[in-house]
Parts: sequence; structure tokens; C-alpha cells
Amino acid sequence: MAAENDSKVTGFGGTEVNGYPGYHVEVTTNYTVGDSIIPGTETKHARAEATAVIKPRCDADPPSDPEDAVEFLCDGEEGPIEIDPDDFDPDDLPDASVLFSVHLAE
Repeated sequence: MAAENDSKVTGFGGTEVNGYPGYHVEVTTNYTVGDSIIPGTETKHARAEATAVIKPRCDADPPSDPEDAVEFLCDGEEGPIEIDPDDFDPDDLPDASVLFSVHLAE
């Protein structure tokens, strides 16, 4: 997204917020502020930073037999999502947005 906004990533790293994994990123524009009503800002670059947190949207109870299918109950889904280790096909996995939510924390 930084490149789409004519900016570059100047800092990036993993973090944790309230026990959830996340990422902190810092960006700087490739262009200067330019002419402004505030003197001395013509050569300054805009900077921003944010932290995104990844939260699971599903709960699962592990089956008593590790060869049994695992059922995930996910927020906003009508029924369980079943993953069967004996009949697993990665194409059957739901979109990541079903399994996780991402939001800005800072």
C-alpha cells in the first residue's frame, strides 16, 4: 500500500498487542510536502506509522482422536468449517478473512 501512495516503508517489525500477534510499520512519502502556508515545510516528507493486529475469528475443540476431522466455529459463519486430515485439500480452505480479522491497534 505504501508504493500505491508514492511512499516507502522505512520501518517494519512483528509485535504483540494484548496477546495477539501484529505488525508495526512506518512509512515516509517519496515526495515533499511542497508549497504550504506553513513556512519551512516545503522540503519535509510526510511520515506515518501504524500497528495492525491479527485476531482469530474461529474457535476449535481438538478432537479426541487426532485422525478425526477438526471443526472450526467462526464468527459470521452459518455452520462449522471442517478440516479432515484424511481428505485434506488446501483449495478447500476458506479465505483468510473468514479465519482471521485484522484491525489497526495504534
